Amino acid sequence: MNPTSNPPAVAPVAIKEAGPWRRFLGDFFASKLAVIGLVLLVIMIGSALLAPWIAPQNPYDIGTLDITDAKLPPGSSNMDDTMTYWLGTDGQARDVLSAILYGMRTSLMVGFVSVFFAFVIGASVGLAAAYFGGRLDALLMRIADIQLSFPSILVALILLSILGSGVDKVIISLIVVQWAYFARAARGAALVERGKEYVEAARCMSLGWGRILLRHLLPNCMPPLIVIATIDLAHAIALEATLSFLGVGVPVTQPSLGMLISNGFEYLLSGRYWISFFPGIALALTIIGINLVGDHLRDVLNPRNAL
Repeated sequence: MNPTSNPPAVAPVAIKEAGPWRRFLGDFFASKLAVIGLVLLVIMIGSALLAPWIAPQNPYDIGTLDITDAKLPPGSSNMDDTMTYWLGTDGQARDVLSAILYGMRTSLMVGFVSVFFAFVIGASVGLAAAYFGGRLDALLMRIADIQLSFPSILVALILLSILGSGVDKVIISLIVVQWAYFARAARGAALVERGKEYVEAARCMSLGWGRILLRHLLPNCMPPLIVIATIDLAHAIALEATLSFLGVGVPVTQPSLGMLISNGFEYLLSGRYWISFFPGIALALTIIGINLVGDHLRDVLNPRNAL
């Protein structure tokens, strides 16, 4: 072999670019606060779903309650010494830990259901307003502006005073309160996407407006809507707790965390803090977990951060 000859060329090794989901997961789990929030959220949702199996007591089964165990402090046992109330009992002799687990089911169910339907209605209104424009856009957005001009708690109180109390009534009230946020966000994102080439190409192919909205515009408008859905979930749970605390939310027979806090409010000054304190801690941890996840999702899904 001639020592002066050129060495053989080495073929370049192609580096496989990470997919969008892998990049998203990598960016998300790079934040310790986001991971802490996700862990908190998973624990709260898992505890609520498994409440019938992990709760020491069914707080809604009146036959299992003994009024002599009412308002016991944390760590106390019942009269038969067969059960320990780790977080104490409330005024109805219900185990506070069990009441929290069952109450969290109601709070999370109301939050998720109301945000889902508000997402569907608001996104549909926003996409239609941006796509068709003109008078329809002006009409729909003025309705959304009027909705947003009033405080959420005021609108919910007015609706509940008309509809009455009940879980379904609370869900309807929260949907009415929240849909305008999704409508505004969907319209803003759709206005940016409407002038792009793929929408013009879909129009040139004579695709129906429904297919263009659902198959083309909506997927590209999802990032800001996902962020708003996450943040609105925390807002919906907090608003439901406020309404229940005021006595106009869910009924006593199906209490949420807000109702549990309200039940113990009258005992705070008498030293029986645990009746309201522990449900309040559970509510705060749930909202903190959702907010930590939502705040980091906003950063990860922000297109400006990808530049």
